[in-house]
Amino acid sequence: MHKNKFYLLGRKYSSRKDVFSVKETSIRYSPTVSRNEKPKMISLFSGAMGLDLGMEAAGFSCAGCLELDKRACETIRNNRPEIPLIEGDIKEWNDGGRLLSTFGLERDDVSVMVGGPPCPSFSTAGKRQSFNDPRGQVMFDFLKLVDEIRPPFFVMENVRGILSAALEHIPLVERGKSLCYGKGTVMSMLNGQFDKMGYTVTAQLVNAANYGTPQKRERVVFLGSRDGYQLVMPVGAYAQEETLFQRRWRTLGDAIGDLHEQKPEFVSFSPSRASFLSLLKEGQNWRDLPLEMQKEALGGAYESSGGRVGFYRRLTFKKPSPTVPTSPIQKSTCLCHPTELRPLSVREYARIQQFPDDWIFSGTISDKYRQIGNAVPLGLGYVIGKTVMNHLGNLEEI
Repeated sequence: MHKNKFYLLGRKYSSRKDVFSVKETSIRYSPTVSRNEKPKMISLFSGAMGLDLGMEAAGFSCAGCLELDKRACETIRNNRPEIPLIEGDIKEWNDGGRLLSTFGLERDDVSVMVGGPPCPSFSTAGKRQSFNDPRGQVMFDFLKLVDEIRPPFFVMENVRGILSAALEHIPLVERGKSLCYGKGTVMSMLNGQFDKMGYTVTAQLVNAANYGTPQKRERVVFLGSRDGYQLVMPVGAYAQEETLFQRRWRTLGDAIGDLHEQKPEFVSFSPSRASFLSLLKEGQNWRDLPLEMQKEALGGAYESSGGRVGFYRRLTFKKPSPTVPTSPIQKSTCLCHPTELRPLSVREYARIQQFPDDWIFSGTISDKYRQIGNAVPLGLGYVIGKTVMNHLGNLEEI
């Protein structure tokens, strides 16, 4: 048995021989063998099943989902009624034996557990309250279930802010007085937790655009092995500029250029916001407004620091989409269509996240945006799944 280790990797990874490509077409669940013959996974914080569909495309069978959000549960039921689904809070389902029994599984049936615990506590776009915010603690409910069920592998996805997050958010004037403050203390705590669990874990900051997703979306992927393997995501088959080994990033035009909707589903911009956006061309943002209008458009944010690139932003077909947030009409995360005076539609959102066109999202338009924006792009989920799948055959060598 290998000694337990925790590895933290940046965006540059291993040799070119690890490159493999994600097909240009949408990833769909299309089994070639019986579901029962595939390695089984349990999905926690399933949402609209973005990560799950990517894992299934890589060869796994979803044996059960746990999800709290009512609308996301409706989405799962409408699309995958055959999958056992628990609609509930993980804090009320944090007993591994009970979870397995409900899904009709034994411990040895489960090859991998996957999930993306809610991450507002660590988001650079949020208040970064870290563990003062109870939402940051469901990660440990996830890890508790992994520790009790003990599958050969687990996958945990989170925002990049977790890499520098502190156990407590301390005002600047008080920093130095608290032992809990310090960049990276959350990761240090997770390192200790992984060691207690006996899992070797690799944490990698990855960009979904490098794996064929038409979207620049940075996320941290934790890959855990019970048996001492160091799982490493491969070098992406795509890059910002084409190279001998990599293709150029896929663009928004690649994703939605052939999508023709008679009645696109979207939430409209306010009249004020639309008036400013009407003055912008494809690929422009608030900085391209007449100087006298910029302060009026941004209001109090005009005096703030930071790039503010998301304010009054028209997208371009020629580049990948920015990260799709849970709403495309917020002031700081505006995603205006390149040529039309409207935000991206629900179906365009889904195309960027690589959901199949026949995937049904339940709830209001805002519910649909939220489910899609919170999802893992299917292309990234597929590469994660292939990375785990490539190690399953080696388990007997330990």
